[in-house]
Amino acid sequence: MCLSLNAVPDVLFQHLRISQCLLLHWYDAQPPLRCAILTGTGRAFCAGADLKAWDAKNRGAPGTDAKWPSTGGFGGLSNRHGKKPVIAAVNGLCLGGGFEMITNADLVYALASAKFGLPEVKRGVVAIAGALPRIAQILGRQRASEMAMLGDMYTAAQMRDWGVVNGVVEGSADDLIRAVLQVAEKLANNSPDSIIVTREGLMSGLGGEAPQQATNRVEAGIYQQLEGGDNIKEGVLAFVEKRQPVWKDSKL
Repeated sequence: MCLSLNAVPDVLFQHLRISQCLLLHWYDAQPPLRCAILTGTGRAFCAGADLKAWDAKNRGAPGTDAKWPSTGGFGGLSNRHGKKPVIAAVNGLCLGGGFEMITNADLVYALASAKFGLPEVKRGVVAIAGALPRIAQILGRQRASEMAMLGDMYTAAQMRDWGVVNGVVEGSADDLIRAVLQVAEKLANNSPDSIIVTREGLMSGLGGEAPQQATNRVEAGIYQQLEGGDNIKEGVLAFVEKRQPVWKDSKL
């Protein structure tokens, strides 16, 4: 998936939110697909909503009050639970809603030149698409407060040091995509069943459940499907036979 945008006009944003949400639902439902990559084109990954369009909406301009139902949040991602992993490849500016999206990605890689921030407070709005509780978990209260209340921009290296970004890539956007494709290939070479169940276990830890309660729920639910499937048998057999496993598409 590739975003070709800087700040998202309101009408486009509404369509993007629902269409990308549907696209991610489709991705989850396709057994052969094991990993998705989200990136941008040009100088920005995503700079959030278009404030000029927001101003027009505030003034009651015609056609600016459309509402689209979506449980996925900004870009269909910022509040997504989903089933399969999404990797964010941040090629440039990642601000506002763009930053809210990557806080809910499974893995994040960025160009060294990329910039990150939540500048909403400088414009009288709020980062309300899911990032605030997530950055409190990722960064801790004080760093999260600094980022969300001061509205400053940060480098990719800073975001890596703070735990938002997994890796920083020097060079061009093409270099970034090549690096991320290597990560995606590594992920896709693992058991698709194990990835889905592992991801669900990780997601359960973000929902406020106690660790044992969350583990018990996953073990009694989707893990039982994994235990009854072909891939767990193939993985163990391949180890015994000293060969690479040949995974089947997940049925979870």
